[in-house]
Amino acid sequence: MKPIGRRTFIGGVAAATPLLMFPALRTRAAGHITLKYGNNLPLSHPLNVRSHEAAERIKKETNGEVELSIFPNNQLGGDTDMLSQVRSGALDFFTPSALVLATLVPVAPINAVGFAFANYEQVWGAMDGELGAFIRAAIEKVGLHLLEKVWDNGFRQITTSTKPINTPQDLAGIKIRVPVSPLGISLFQALSASPTSLQFSEVYTALQTHVVDAQENPLPIIQTAKLYEVQKHVSLTNHIWDGFLFVASGKTWKKLPEDIQTLVARAINEAGVQQRQDIAKLNDTVQGDLQGLGMVFNKPDPQPFREALRKAGFYAQWKEKFGADAWGLLEKYVGQLA
Repeated sequence: MKPIGRRTFIGGVAAATPLLMFPALRTRAAGHITLKYGNNLPLSHPLNVRSHEAAERIKKETNGEVELSIFPNNQLGGDTDMLSQVRSGALDFFTPSALVLATLVPVAPINAVGFAFANYEQVWGAMDGELGAFIRAAIEKVGLHLLEKVWDNGFRQITTSTKPINTPQDLAGIKIRVPVSPLGISLFQALSASPTSLQFSEVYTALQTHVVDAQENPLPIIQTAKLYEVQKHVSLTNHIWDGFLFVASGKTWKKLPEDIQTLVARAINEAGVQQRQDIAKLNDTVQGDLQGLGMVFNKPDPQPFREALRKAGFYAQWKEKFGADAWGLLEKYVGQLA
Protein backbone atom coordinates (compact mmCIF):
# COMPACT_ATOMS: atom_id res chain seq x y z
CA MET A 1 0.00 0.00 0.00
CA LYS A 2 1.46 3.36 -0.98
CA PRO A 3 1.88 6.03 1.71
CA ILE A 4 -1.18 8.22 1.98
CA GLY A 5 -0.48 11.93 1.88
CA ARG A 6 -2.57 15.02 2.44
CA ARG A 7 -3.66 15.29 -1.23
CA THR A 8 -4.87 11.71 -1.26
CA PHE A 9 -6.97 12.31 1.85
CA ILE A 10 -8.51 15.44 0.41
CA GLY A 11 -9.23 13.66 -2.87
CA GLY A 12 -10.90 10.82 -1.01
CA VAL A 13 -13.03 13.26 0.92
CA ALA A 14 -14.23 14.93 -2.27
CA ALA A 15 -15.70 11.60 -3.28
CA ALA A 16 -17.47 11.43 0.08
CA THR A 17 -19.40 14.67 -0.37
CA PRO A 18 -22.64 13.17 -1.75
CA LEU A 19 -22.89 10.80 1.21
CA LEU A 20 -22.52 13.64 3.66
CA MET A 21 -25.54 15.38 2.11
CA PHE A 22 -28.07 12.68 2.94
CA PRO A 23 -30.86 14.01 5.18
CA ALA A 24 -30.55 13.25 8.87
CA LEU A 25 -33.15 10.51 9.09
CA ARG A 26 -33.25 7.33 11.11
CA THR A 27 -35.91 5.08 9.67
CA ARG A 28 -36.52 1.53 8.63
CA ALA A 29 -39.29 1.88 6.14
CA ALA A 30 -39.60 -0.22 3.00
CA GLY A 31 -36.50 -2.15 4.08
CA HIS A 32 -34.31 0.95 4.46
CA ILE A 33 -32.17 2.03 7.43
CA THR A 34 -30.35 5.35 7.62
CA LEU A 35 -27.83 5.75 10.43
CA LYS A 36 -26.27 9.02 11.61
CA TYR A 37 -22.60 9.18 12.54
CA GLY A 38 -21.06 12.36 14.02
CA ASN A 39 -17.47 13.32 14.78
CA ASN A 40 -15.39 16.41 15.51
CA LEU A 41 -12.77 16.08 12.77
CA PRO A 42 -12.24 17.85 9.42
CA LEU A 43 -13.06 16.01 6.23
CA SER A 44 -9.38 15.62 5.38
CA HIS A 45 -8.62 13.49 8.45
CA PRO A 46 -8.08 9.72 7.88
CA LEU A 47 -10.97 8.94 10.22
CA ASN A 48 -13.48 10.53 7.84
CA VAL A 49 -11.86 9.08 4.72
CA ARG A 50 -11.98 5.54 6.09
CA SER A 51 -15.44 6.06 7.59
CA HIS A 52 -16.71 6.99 4.15
CA GLU A 53 -15.21 3.79 2.73
CA ALA A 54 -16.94 1.79 5.48
CA ALA A 55 -20.22 3.55 4.66
CA GLU A 56 -19.87 2.71 0.97
CA ARG A 57 -19.13 -0.90 1.82
CA ILE A 58 -22.15 -1.14 4.13
CA LYS A 59 -24.40 0.32 1.46
CA LYS A 60 -23.07 -2.07 -1.19
CA GLU A 61 -23.17 -5.21 0.96
CA THR A 62 -26.75 -4.50 2.08
CA ASN A 63 -27.87 -3.67 -1.48
CA GLY A 64 -28.72 -0.15 -0.36
CA GLU A 65 -30.77 -1.24 2.67
CA VAL A 66 -28.40 0.47 5.14
CA GLU A 67 -26.85 3.90 4.66
CA LEU A 68 -24.43 5.56 7.05
CA SER A 69 -24.65 9.36 6.88
CA ILE A 70 -21.51 11.10 8.14
CA PHE A 71 -21.59 14.48 9.89
CA PRO A 72 -17.99 15.65 10.40
CA ASN A 73 -16.31 18.68 11.93
CA ASN A 74 -18.75 19.27 14.81
CA GLN A 75 -21.76 19.72 12.49
CA LEU A 76 -23.95 18.20 15.20
CA GLY A 77 -22.33 20.10 18.06
CA GLY A 78 -19.29 19.59 20.26
CA ASP A 79 -18.22 16.33 21.88
CA THR A 80 -20.47 16.82 24.92
CA ASP A 81 -23.45 17.49 22.65
CA MET A 82 -22.82 14.42 20.52
CA LEU A 83 -22.33 12.22 23.57
CA SER A 84 -25.72 13.32 24.85
CA GLN A 85 -27.27 12.62 21.45
CA VAL A 86 -25.79 9.13 21.14
CA ARG A 87 -26.99 8.27 24.64
CA SER A 88 -30.54 9.36 23.80
CA GLY A 89 -30.55 7.57 20.44
CA ALA A 90 -30.81 10.81 18.41
CA LEU A 91 -27.34 10.00 17.04
CA ASP A 92 -26.41 6.44 16.11
CA PHE A 93 -22.60 6.51 16.07
CA PHE A 94 -19.99 8.80 17.60
CA THR A 95 -16.19 8.55 17.85
CA PRO A 96 -15.07 10.35 21.00
CA SER A 97 -11.73 10.22 22.67
CA ALA A 98 -11.93 8.07 25.78
CA LEU A 99 -11.30 11.29 27.71
CA VAL A 100 -14.74 12.52 26.65
CA LEU A 101 -16.40 9.45 28.21
CA ALA A 102 -14.67 9.88 31.56
CA THR A 103 -17.62 11.39 33.44
CA LEU A 104 -19.93 8.66 32.14
CA VAL A 105 -17.56 5.67 32.21
CA PRO A 106 -14.80 6.42 34.74
CA VAL A 107 -12.51 3.60 33.56
CA ALA A 108 -12.74 4.50 29.85
CA PRO A 109 -9.78 6.90 29.73
CA ILE A 110 -7.30 4.59 31.44
CA ASN A 111 -5.41 4.51 28.12
CA ALA A 112 -4.72 8.24 28.68
CA VAL A 113 -2.69 7.86 31.87
CA GLY A 114 0.23 10.22 31.42
CA PHE A 115 3.43 8.74 29.93
CA ALA A 116 2.08 5.18 30.28
CA PHE A 117 2.54 3.80 26.74
CA ALA A 118 6.01 3.80 25.24
CA ASN A 119 5.07 2.64 21.73
CA TYR A 120 2.30 1.30 19.49
CA GLU A 121 3.15 -2.32 20.23
CA GLN A 122 2.04 -1.71 23.80
CA VAL A 123 -0.99 0.32 22.68
CA TRP A 124 -2.52 -2.25 20.34
CA GLY A 125 -1.60 -5.15 22.61
CA ALA A 126 -3.64 -3.53 25.37
CA MET A 127 -6.54 -2.09 23.36
CA ASP A 128 -7.05 -5.23 21.24
CA GLY A 129 -6.51 -7.38 24.31
CA GLU A 130 -7.75 -7.63 27.87
CA LEU A 131 -7.68 -3.91 28.68
CA GLY A 132 -9.85 -3.10 25.66
CA ALA A 133 -12.30 -5.85 26.59
CA PHE A 134 -12.52 -4.47 30.14
CA ILE A 135 -13.33 -0.99 28.79
CA ARG A 136 -15.96 -2.34 26.35
CA ALA A 137 -17.74 -4.14 29.17
CA ALA A 138 -17.85 -0.96 31.25
CA ILE A 139 -19.25 1.06 28.31
CA GLU A 140 -21.97 -1.53 27.68
CA LYS A 141 -23.19 -1.03 31.26
CA VAL A 142 -24.17 2.60 30.53
CA GLY A 143 -26.29 1.74 27.50
CA LEU A 144 -23.72 2.24 24.76
CA HIS A 145 -22.07 -0.30 22.47
CA LEU A 146 -18.34 -0.06 21.69
CA LEU A 147 -17.17 -1.69 18.48
CA GLU A 148 -14.16 -3.94 18.88
CA LYS A 149 -11.44 -1.96 17.10
CA VAL A 150 -10.37 1.37 18.54
CA TRP A 151 -9.31 3.84 15.85
CA ASP A 152 -6.07 5.76 16.16
CA ASN A 153 -5.86 9.38 17.19
CA GLY A 154 -2.18 9.11 18.00
CA PHE A 155 0.27 10.10 20.67
CA ARG A 156 -0.47 13.58 21.93
CA GLN A 157 2.17 16.30 21.69
CA ILE A 158 2.35 19.72 23.36
CA THR A 159 2.34 22.88 21.23
CA THR A 160 2.94 26.39 22.53
CA SER A 161 3.10 29.90 21.17
CA THR A 162 5.83 31.00 23.56
CA LYS A 163 8.57 28.41 24.21
CA PRO A 164 9.42 24.72 23.80
CA ILE A 165 8.74 22.26 26.60
CA ASN A 166 11.94 20.37 27.44
CA THR A 167 11.46 19.60 31.14
CA PRO A 168 8.54 19.44 33.58
CA GLN A 169 9.66 22.82 34.92
CA ASP A 170 8.93 24.40 31.52
CA LEU A 171 5.21 23.69 32.08
CA ALA A 172 5.03 25.65 35.33
CA GLY A 173 2.19 28.16 35.10
CA ILE A 174 1.64 27.74 31.37
CA LYS A 175 -2.00 28.10 30.24
CA ILE A 176 -2.76 24.93 28.29
CA ARG A 177 -6.02 23.72 26.78
CA VAL A 178 -6.98 20.15 27.61
CA PRO A 179 -10.11 18.15 26.73
CA VAL A 180 -13.08 18.30 29.08
CA SER A 181 -11.67 15.53 31.26
CA PRO A 182 -10.62 15.20 34.91
CA LEU A 183 -7.65 13.03 33.88
CA GLY A 184 -6.22 15.63 31.50
CA ILE A 185 -6.65 18.36 34.09
CA SER A 186 -5.03 16.20 36.77
CA LEU A 187 -2.06 15.34 34.56
CA PHE A 188 -1.12 18.93 33.83
CA GLN A 189 -1.85 20.13 37.34
CA ALA A 190 0.58 17.49 38.59
CA LEU A 191 3.15 19.01 36.20
CA SER A 192 2.43 22.50 37.63
CA ALA A 193 0.74 23.82 34.47
CA SER A 194 -2.53 25.78 34.42
CA PRO A 195 -4.94 23.57 32.39
CA THR A 196 -8.20 24.86 30.94
CA SER A 197 -10.90 22.50 29.60
CA LEU A 198 -12.42 23.54 26.27
CA GLN A 199 -14.36 21.76 23.54
CA PHE A 200 -12.16 21.00 20.52
CA SER A 201 -14.32 23.31 18.40
CA GLU A 202 -13.13 26.22 20.59
CA VAL A 203 -9.39 25.49 20.50
CA TYR A 204 -8.29 27.49 17.46
CA THR A 205 -10.00 30.69 18.62
CA ALA A 206 -8.75 30.25 22.19
CA LEU A 207 -5.17 29.99 20.93
CA GLN A 208 -5.63 32.86 18.50
CA THR A 209 -6.93 35.19 21.23
CA HIS A 210 -4.45 33.91 23.88
CA VAL A 211 -7.15 32.65 26.21
CA VAL A 212 -4.64 29.80 26.35
CA ASP A 213 -1.06 29.73 25.06
CA ALA A 214 -0.67 25.98 24.59
CA GLN A 215 -2.61 22.85 23.69
CA GLU A 216 -1.91 19.15 23.21
CA ASN A 217 -3.02 16.90 20.35
CA PRO A 218 -1.58 14.34 17.92
CA LEU A 219 0.34 15.74 14.94
CA PRO A 220 -2.34 14.93 12.31
CA ILE A 221 -4.89 16.93 14.35
CA ILE A 222 -2.47 19.84 14.61
CA GLN A 223 -2.15 19.76 10.84
CA THR A 224 -5.76 19.24 9.80
CA ALA A 225 -7.06 21.82 12.31
CA LYS A 226 -4.42 24.33 11.06
CA LEU A 227 -3.11 24.95 14.55
CA TYR A 228 0.24 25.82 12.95
CA GLU A 229 -1.35 29.19 12.19
CA VAL A 230 -1.57 30.02 15.91
CA GLN A 231 1.24 27.95 17.48
CA LYS A 232 5.02 27.97 17.03
CA HIS A 233 6.62 25.15 19.03
CA VAL A 234 5.89 21.41 19.02
CA SER A 235 7.35 19.36 21.85
CA LEU A 236 7.23 15.64 21.04
CA THR A 237 6.32 14.50 24.54
CA ASN A 238 4.16 11.48 23.56
CA HIS A 239 2.57 12.12 26.95
CA ILE A 240 -0.75 10.40 26.16
CA TRP A 241 -1.83 7.87 23.59
CA ASP A 242 -5.33 8.71 22.46
CA GLY A 243 -7.78 6.73 20.36
CA PHE A 244 -11.22 7.16 18.85
CA LEU A 245 -13.79 4.85 20.42
CA PHE A 246 -16.33 3.89 17.75
CA VAL A 247 -19.41 4.03 19.97
CA ALA A 248 -22.95 3.10 18.93
CA SER A 249 -26.14 4.11 20.68
CA GLY A 250 -27.30 1.07 22.60
CA LYS A 251 -30.87 1.87 21.57
CA THR A 252 -29.93 1.81 17.90
CA TRP A 253 -27.68 -1.22 18.13
CA LYS A 254 -30.25 -3.42 19.84
CA LYS A 255 -32.85 -2.60 17.18
CA LEU A 256 -30.61 -3.62 14.28
CA PRO A 257 -31.13 -7.17 12.98
CA GLU A 258 -28.28 -9.47 13.96
CA ASP A 259 -27.05 -9.90 10.38
CA ILE A 260 -26.91 -6.12 9.97
CA GLN A 261 -25.02 -5.77 13.25
CA THR A 262 -22.43 -8.28 12.02
CA LEU A 263 -22.02 -6.61 8.65
CA VAL A 264 -21.79 -3.06 10.04
CA ALA A 265 -19.34 -4.08 12.77
CA ARG A 266 -17.11 -5.90 10.29
CA ALA A 267 -17.01 -2.96 7.87
CA ILE A 268 -16.25 -0.43 10.61
CA ASN A 269 -13.69 -2.59 12.43
CA GLU A 270 -11.77 -3.39 9.25
CA ALA A 271 -11.82 0.28 8.24
CA GLY A 272 -10.46 1.10 11.69
CA VAL A 273 -7.47 -1.19 11.21
CA GLN A 274 -6.76 0.53 7.88
CA GLN A 275 -7.07 3.94 9.56
CA ARG A 276 -4.44 2.88 12.10
CA GLN A 277 -2.07 2.21 9.20
CA ASP A 278 -2.93 5.58 7.66
CA ILE A 279 -2.03 7.42 10.85
CA ALA A 280 1.28 5.53 11.13
CA LYS A 281 2.20 6.55 7.56
CA LEU A 282 0.94 10.07 8.02
CA ASN A 283 3.05 10.48 11.15
CA ASP A 284 6.13 9.73 9.02
CA THR A 285 5.47 12.81 6.88
CA VAL A 286 3.43 15.27 8.92
CA GLN A 287 6.37 16.54 11.00
CA GLY A 288 8.16 17.64 7.86
CA ASP A 289 4.96 19.26 6.60
CA LEU A 290 4.53 21.22 9.83
CA GLN A 291 8.17 22.26 9.84
CA GLY A 292 7.68 23.58 6.33
CA LEU A 293 4.79 25.65 7.71
CA GLY A 294 7.05 27.24 10.31
CA MET A 295 6.68 25.03 13.37
CA VAL A 296 9.79 24.26 15.44
CA PHE A 297 10.18 20.77 16.96
CA ASN A 298 12.00 19.42 20.01
CA LYS A 299 11.96 15.99 21.68
CA PRO A 300 12.23 15.95 25.48
CA ASP A 301 13.22 12.94 27.58
CA PRO A 302 10.01 11.43 29.05
CA GLN A 303 11.67 10.02 32.18
CA PRO A 304 11.79 13.30 34.17
CA PHE A 305 8.08 13.79 33.46
CA ARG A 306 7.28 10.30 34.80
CA GLU A 307 9.33 10.99 37.91
CA ALA A 308 7.55 14.31 38.43
CA LEU A 309 4.17 12.53 38.17
CA ARG A 310 5.24 9.85 40.67
CA LYS A 311 6.43 12.47 43.15
CA ALA A 312 3.18 14.41 42.76
CA GLY A 313 1.17 11.27 43.54
CA PHE A 314 -0.48 11.25 40.11
CA TYR A 315 -0.10 7.51 39.45
CA ALA A 316 -1.16 6.51 42.96
CA GLN A 317 -4.23 8.76 42.71
CA TRP A 318 -5.39 7.31 39.41
CA LYS A 319 -4.63 3.73 40.39
CA GLU A 320 -7.12 4.20 43.22
CA LYS A 321 -9.70 5.87 40.94
CA PHE A 322 -9.53 3.31 38.15
CA GLY A 323 -9.40 0.37 40.55
CA ALA A 324 -6.91 -2.41 41.05
CA ASP A 325 -8.33 -4.67 38.33
CA ALA A 326 -8.16 -2.08 35.55
CA TRP A 327 -4.79 -0.76 36.70
CA GLY A 328 -3.39 -4.27 36.79
CA LEU A 329 -4.44 -4.79 33.17
CA LEU A 330 -2.78 -1.51 32.15
CA GLU A 331 0.47 -2.42 33.89
CA LYS A 332 0.35 -5.86 32.27
CA TYR A 333 1.10 -4.14 28.97
CA VAL A 334 3.17 -1.09 30.00
CA GLY A 335 5.03 -2.17 33.14
CA GLN A 336 4.80 -0.79 36.66
CA LEU A 337 3.77 2.87 36.95
CA ALA A 338 2.65 3.52 40.51
